[in-house]
Amino acid sequence: MKILPYDKSYRDQVIALTLDAWRPVFPKTKADVPLFVYENFWPQGWEIRQETDVGAHIDSNPGEVWLAMENDVLLGFVGAAIHPEDRMGEVTIIAVSPDHQQRGIGKALLAFAESYIKDKGMKMVMVETVGDSGHEPARKAYESQGYVQWPVARYFKEL
Repeated sequence: MKILPYDKSYRDQVIALTLDAWRPVFPKTKADVPLFVYENFWPQGWEIRQETDVGAHIDSNPGEVWLAMENDVLLGFVGAAIHPEDRMGEVTIIAVSPDHQQRGIGKALLAFAESYIKDKGMKMVMVETVGDSGHEPARKAYESQGYVQWPVARYFKEL
């Protein structure tokens, strides 16, 4: 496996991989959050929102996205951002193809992003995820790599 800079010729594959990777997550999210929250975040369905958001993210930050490749097959990808005002880098997105999970690819991508962030002179790295049951594997993965949770309370009220 090699980790290479993002190339826009992989745009459709990156989006498809993201949808495949997150497909098992969103039914659990829908079951765990208030329905009005889910319906407001994803009024046309999570797939349309994710496709739009991921596409916009990789289009606007192509120099901060890397692809995990093996024999011209996209295995996963990671994005990172630098926040110098906080001396912090952020893993903005990470996904591994379901066909290639549990092979250490996510761990390698996370380590790659951390090295990029450290090389930029940052003193810490942040990754954000959701507290629902669908995102539990992500939380466990981050914690296994030494990430410490900062509890944040986010409240919603239907109007």
